[in-house]
Amino acid sequence: MLLIADGVLLNMCFAVAALLWEGRWWEPRSMLAAQATMPIFYTIALYNGSYGVTALRDWLYASRKVVVALVISAALINFLGFYTKSNEDFSRAAVTLGLLFTAISLVMLRRVVAEFIQRHWGGRVSNCMVINDGGASFIFDGAETISAEEYNLDPGSRDPFMLDRLGKLLRNQDQVVVSCPRERREGWAFLLKSAGVYGEIVSEPAHSLGAVGVHRYDSLDRTTLVVSTGPLGLRARILKRSFDVAVAGSALLVLSPLLILVAILIKVEDRGPVLFIQRRLGRGNQFFNMFKFRSMLEDKLDHAGSRSAAREDDRITRIGHIIRRTSIDELPQIINVLKGDMSIVGPRPHALGSQANNKYFWDIDREYWQRHCLKPGLTGLAQVRGHRGATEHEKDLTDRLQSDLEYIAGWSLRRDIGIVLRTVLVLKHNNAF
Repeated sequence: MLLIADGVLLNMCFAVAALLWEGRWWEPRSMLAAQATMPIFYTIALYNGSYGVTALRDWLYASRKVVVALVISAALINFLGFYTKSNEDFSRAAVTLGLLFTAISLVMLRRVVAEFIQRHWGGRVSNCMVINDGGASFIFDGAETISAEEYNLDPGSRDPFMLDRLGKLLRNQDQVVVSCPRERREGWAFLLKSAGVYGEIVSEPAHSLGAVGVHRYDSLDRTTLVVSTGPLGLRARILKRSFDVAVAGSALLVLSPLLILVAILIKVEDRGPVLFIQRRLGRGNQFFNMFKFRSMLEDKLDHAGSRSAAREDDRITRIGHIIRRTSIDELPQIINVLKGDMSIVGPRPHALGSQANNKYFWDIDREYWQRHCLKPGLTGLAQVRGHRGATEHEKDLTDRLQSDLEYIAGWSLRRDIGIVLRTVLVLKHNNAF
């Protein structure tokens, strides 16, 4: 919301400056200067911490950062204008007034936001949780404290229902601290990494936990090891979500005639439901309902996903054969993307009953849970590499898992765009049946 408010203020301030100096509201030259300044301002502000947690805690810090971002962006625009000889296209007085009004407005906004946070949340700008699993006492002011025993949380368990329960508890938490006995710390470190949250464990040698930092709480006389930070920072999350919404929204608009046609054909064939809704594992190992076009007979639907589709599968309808071979059956997941359950690109979500070599996926490789630290995707690196279809052998799962972990470790918007383009080439594939 602060991002949007800053953009509105910048435009309004330039419009007011144009009215005062030029005598014309929303004067084109002044507004062109505002529009040229905005993308550079946002880029600098996102990089220099203007929208970080520290900026929410300290309005003076936030004011300094946002004014520096505005000054640098104005300087860059002026530099570009000088070399392109376009400075004369702008009114220097109107632009200077616009920048001055914007700087004052941005500082005032930070002060108002700080007052609002103090009044409504007691100055707390992040959600913190302490999980007590029988370790040393850890009383963290402003944090919610829960008992692992009360919620039946076991770091050594591979039960997906327990992981879903933990995922829901950790949802929207900015910081999670676990206090537990020595023998349970490695298990908790793994769970926090899999959940994709910023996680700390109270005092333990760094090597075995894969710690990435140390945090000292002087008031508590306690030290924690930071064992997970989440795979993406704020800027990356904003970019990825913006990309998801833009692509999914456009796809829904462009593909709506096809979606309506397929829905009609499915309904006409056997009068059954158009959509197949199946519970899948998503971000933070939480369950969500994934949408697909129904491609199987209604009385033979496999909601648990315990049986992979075969080449001559008697459960698949006539229209089902067509939409599965062309991946059209996956298109309703565009709705999941818009809802925020999924991304356009990410590890593909699996059904609870999915198996390879008669073993559940998480029994084959414990790192399986770590693929869920990001939202699942409509497509992914594993899929464009050809790792699709039935999982008859353990290698079918491990190949996908390694691609998923590689994708998470090296995420970039450019890679997402590349995977989407490559997906177009493999929509129809031999392993789809």
